[in-house]
Amino acid sequence: MADLVASSLTEADANLIIAAFLHDVVEDTPTTNPEVAERFGPDVAALVGEVTDDKSLPKAERKRLQIESAPKKSKRTQSIKIADKISNLRAILDSPPTDWDVQRKKEYFVWAKQVVDGFTAPNEVLKAEFEKIFQEFDKRFLTDFQ
Repeated sequence: MADLVASSLTEADANLIIAAFLHDVVEDTPTTNPEVAERFGPDVAALVGEVTDDKSLPKAERKRLQIESAPKKSKRTQSIKIADKISNLRAILDSPPTDWDVQRKKEYFVWAKQVVDGFTAPNEVLKAEFEKIFQEFDKRFLTDFQ
């Protein structure tokens, strides 16, 4: 998924692309943010740190915090986050987890939209792509998002 996130940032600076590749590394591996800084520099580490959820918190709290913190994210971080949400939504449309019913998919899509709608300076191309995928889910599975 990281390569899909990074490839969505075609007009980005090198550090933003590196951070996009690494966006989940601190959450999903034993790698620490200081290790990211040592290997890739403080700018990349700051971006990765800004997109990293605190895995010690319950999932519902992490999701709530993503919505709450969306307006406070830097413009560059917003690009990584929206590209990540696009990647996740595409995966749910094309090959969802086998145990996810339509309601679970809807909950994820609605939550992702709440995060993206909170961005104050989203990349307009990525925002349009996000909206397109959101509408595709609506068209395929639902008649109305409430």
